[in-house]
Amino acid sequence: MQTDNQVVHTEGTVLHWAGFYDLLLKIVTLGREGRFRRRIITTARLESGQRVLDVGCGTGTLAVAAAEVVGTEGSVHGIDPAPEMIARARAKAEKAAASVAFEVGVIEALAFPDQSMDVVLSSLMFHHLTDQLKPLGLAEIRRVLAPGGRLVVVDFGKPDGMVAEVKAAGFGTVTTARFGPRFLFSLIAEAGAVGSE
Repeated sequence: MQTDNQVVHTEGTVLHWAGFYDLLLKIVTLGREGRFRRRIITTARLESGQRVLDVGCGTGTLAVAAAEVVGTEGSVHGIDPAPEMIARARAKAEKAAASVAFEVGVIEALAFPDQSMDVVLSSLMFHHLTDQLKPLGLAEIRRVLAPGGRLVVVDFGKPDGMVAEVKAAGFGTVTTARFGPRFLFSLIAEAGAVGSE
């Protein structure tokens, strides 16, 4: 992992305005960010004892919610390339007495062992990645996911009006929720064989 003040290099967009980020999400979700995050947790089917990684965790709201579900037998890690986001996320976790390991990091070089995560979450982050970075990030996610693990991605895109899931070799179940970026399915297909569930 990177040190807290170290600026990491990534080709993706890095948001440094942590103080404004939570306000922006409140506006974007029309004041229903808690409900939005709970829906992601429900979609991910998190369970006690699972190992969870939140990629592009921002200010940590989703990771803190995940920690409540997986409990002390599980573990939650959150990474973001912006030290400002990580600092705010740590403060949120401390305030909520949630055990979450927040670190500065990038999707294209996940500092976790192979097959070390049961679930990888990503919300409102993939649109910040370049076209070249998306497949690199997905390859890293595939590497750290345990067999049968799940990837849940929620991002901006053409609304599908439903939750869509696919089975992908190396990914377990891949889910895109209501704002699902269907373009990710083709990228996932390039990273491993995909078939419908």
